[in-house]
Amino acid sequence: MDQTNPQQSLQPSPGKRVAALSVHVFTALGAGIALIALLEAVREHWAAMFGWLGAALVVDALDGPIARRLDIARVQPNVSGDVLDLVVDFVTYVFVPAYAITASGLLLPLAAPALGAGVVISGALYFSDRRMKAADNHFRGFPALWNAAAFYLFVLHLPRGLSTVGVAILIVLTFVPFHVLHPIRVRRFRALTLSLLAVWTVLALFTLARDFDVAWPVTVALCGIAAYILGTDAVIRVARYFVR
Repeated sequence: MDQTNPQQSLQPSPGKRVAALSVHVFTALGAGIALIALLEAVREHWAAMFGWLGAALVVDALDGPIARRLDIARVQPNVSGDVLDLVVDFVTYVFVPAYAITASGLLLPLAAPALGAGVVISGALYFSDRRMKAADNHFRGFPALWNAAAFYLFVLHLPRGLSTVGVAILIVLTFVPFHVLHPIRVRRFRALTLSLLAVWTVLALFTLARDFDVAWPVTVALCGIAAYILGTDAVIRVARYFVR
């Protein structure tokens, strides 16, 4: 007679536990990459900093699908992948970019420290908000994409006053309940969104390779894609209002 305990048979194998743990380590790798990015920022190697933050984005894009495929929430229940992901995302999306925004000289000197603190504080509050994503996977408010915001500050290199006002507006928009497109998870226009995301990636890499010295068509294209991500849902809602 088989005396196997049913509960023991449901236990994941050692191989599955090791594989699941390796996914958590992969996610945590993003924090190590963030440290390297910060070191480059301290040296004012801004293009290199954004390159490392881009590498962290790749890790962030890959770890979720792998984690779901391996069912690591069940296999490794003592490690919270959600908490780990938020910790790493805060460092890569908010903290390192906040340092770059503050230390780059792109803002008014008197306002830069206060706005840098505002970026970090608003980002921390945003990442702790359980309502940060709507039911249709849009973000609520400006989604603390400060790595992207910092990138555009370097690309546009606007007068310090305008850049300062722009950062202040984004901090406020963190708490305004408009919807921002999630470029991966929102189903509406997904093919178009992913195509534009691919174009944006190529243009961003080109911009970093040129140390932000690019012609105006590249800048216009980058800004147009950003406007699509930020404004698509708002345009659709306004259009629906007038079509009623």
